Amino acid sequence: MKIVVIGLGYIGLPTAIVLAKARHQVVGVDVNRRIVNRLNNLEIKSEEPFLKEGFDEVVNSGNFIAKTDVELADAFIITVPTPNKKDMLRSCDLTHVIEAVRSVLPYLQSGNTVIIESTVGPKTTEHEIVPLIESTGLKVGTDVHLLHCPERVLPGKIMYELIHNDRIIGGVTPACSEAGMALYRTFVKGKLIPTNASTAELSKLMENTFRDVNIGLANELVKIGNELEIDALEVIKLANHHPRVNIHQPGPGVGGHCLAVDPHFVIAAAPITAKLISEARTINQRMPAYILSKVEEIMTNIDGKKIVVFGLTYKGDVDDTRESPAMDIYFELQRAGKYQIVAYDPHVDLNFVEREMQIALENADLLLILTDHSEFQYVDTSNMRNKVIFDTKSIVQRVSDEAQLLNLGNIFKIANEKVRN
Repeated sequence: MKIVVIGLGYIGLPTAIVLAKARHQVVGVDVNRRIVNRLNNLEIKSEEPFLKEGFDEVVNSGNFIAKTDVELADAFIITVPTPNKKDMLRSCDLTHVIEAVRSVLPYLQSGNTVIIESTVGPKTTEHEIVPLIESTGLKVGTDVHLLHCPERVLPGKIMYELIHNDRIIGGVTPACSEAGMALYRTFVKGKLIPTNASTAELSKLMENTFRDVNIGLANELVKIGNELEIDALEVIKLANHHPRVNIHQPGPGVGGHCLAVDPHFVIAAAPITAKLISEARTINQRMPAYILSKVEEIMTNIDGKKIVVFGLTYKGDVDDTRESPAMDIYFELQRAGKYQIVAYDPHVDLNFVEREMQIALENADLLLILTDHSEFQYVDTSNMRNKVIFDTKSIVQRVSDEAQLLNLGNIFKIANEKVRN
């Protein structure tokens, strides 16, 4: 088939590559001319494993080319961003999706398939996309097949999971689902699960909402443990020995392009009913402020002057800072202006990030770890002034010297005794 993939970002480019590796003729379209020019110059700026190798392969085979304009094809796959709106409920901003669909309309022909992979609010495909498609005079389900088939991949494993994960195939009609099954069957080794578009939309949102609510429970437990002077991390470890219990790990907040975004789409669709989801979102959104309050307690106890922040991405071993609570905490510390703040992250290429770990740690009073990069499992604190570590991600396995290691389980100790120098 000839397939046009619209949106060449974190999901669109890997999707285009996987399709091209399956011997489809793929045209990757992006409105950002710089992205298109970089790709056509064989430049990829991403740490995603196997992405560059796959890209080089499909370019060399002639199965992939990047362009700025849509053209005739058998299928159109839309993978553009859907951020939160700035409204009170932070509902789904469909601007890029609507623009992408409109860019396809002049090229639609009978027999085409249109797939929305972008994460959208419930009923979006049915209420927003169907009228756009049918404005051309083509009938959805008869002339054109329209589906919502959400991506379900983990950064760091995208190239593997695009092929091996199960996929939800949400057709507007059963005929649409069949057309989607035929396309995805050409490259997906996981199970293909047909359903309707609205169910697929809400299913994707609930996958991430479940995790957000679970993390909210863990983060609330941290605060309870701190109040009762009980190690919440030990509580989670013991509770998870139960065969039907799986409490997630707490942290400084929830970030990324899914977990911190998708629950708001559910809340916006049913604001009166989605009380538990809304409360979990509030708990997680307030975790950066909680971490900052504990940092202030530590620095007051040790009369500290310099804080080193380790990790700015929203999760470990990736270069993605979208919706990252670590970034929020770093900039809030900077804005406060009370301490010298230095950031170190081996995965982030920004001008304010220190490149050398030991230079960052020189004469530091507090090492604040906000991301679980594997590079942080061992920390040499020998050139710190006060050797205090506050590890909000429980990534540190070993430290040098006599450093004091605080985490979200034992942080209550700073209220009872001075952190030792």
